[in-house]
Amino acid sequence: MAPLESSKRLKLLFIAVNCDEDFFGPVRRGMADAAAQMGVEAEFTGTVGVDAAGMTAIARRGLEQGVDGLAIVVFDADAFAPVIAEARSRGVPVVAFNIDAGRGKAGTLSSIAQDFPAAGRALARRVAADIRPGSTVLLTMHDPGISALEERRDGIKAGLANHGIEWVETITGHYPEEAARHVLRILAQRPEISAVLATGQADTEGAALAAERMSRPVYAAGFDLSPTILRLIEAGHLACTTDQQPYAQGLYPVIQLVLNIRYGLLPVDMDAGAAIIDRTNVARIGALSEAGFR
Repeated sequence: MAPLESSKRLKLLFIAVNCDEDFFGPVRRGMADAAAQMGVEAEFTGTVGVDAAGMTAIARRGLEQGVDGLAIVVFDADAFAPVIAEARSRGVPVVAFNIDAGRGKAGTLSSIAQDFPAAGRALARRVAADIRPGSTVLLTMHDPGISALEERRDGIKAGLANHGIEWVETITGHYPEEAARHVLRILAQRPEISAVLATGQADTEGAALAAERMSRPVYAAGFDLSPTILRLIEAGHLACTTDQQPYAQGLYPVIQLVLNIRYGLLPVDMDAGAAIIDRTNVARIGALSEAGFR
């Protein structure tokens, strides 16, 4: 089969939610590395908050400007389905990265994202021995209505179902200092809370900062990486975090989109994984994080 190529240089557009988070640094690095290897252009953009309408508007502008492929954080299948259908009607392939709510329900060709329920259960297995049965545990999400966080939450609860835990749930906001202040207020009001389990980067960092500032011991664990999260693991204020390997979430969408456009190869779903990081491996991961890969 002859390559479906032309003299035109392919242009890809990545559109993220909360795109200013440290988490997306390795995603950008993976995207840029893959674009260089495949000889295409790729731009990373998005909204600073949870804004499906804003992300949809960015996608439509990209289509009008002639982008050849889209990668979108699909945190709400119904919200993104119309623009994905519009893209595909124009012959523009769309893959999901980081989140694919409904697992293809929105019309994406593939998903490169963590298996969120499984990741929640993986964290639960790691912390089960550290959390006393019958404890009161604060479970946090940085924003409401994000399926990935809800699925991680449900996985954590399922994994600790036999612990007899009293769960206290809260939304912290998606800035770490805001999250830390919010967690500290709850810990002050509820002294029976002995642990905080977080579901995303901002609330994990915030929970660990709160644990660092508390006058009593508070166990904390969660998800994703940032320099502060790594520092707090080294210092012992965060027991562990669960990495979803964001470099791969930038790398593989480029490869899949280009192979689809050039050769008609269908994209395939990929689990980005759930790698536990604690004091046993934090030094190595820290070096990779500084290099932009983790």
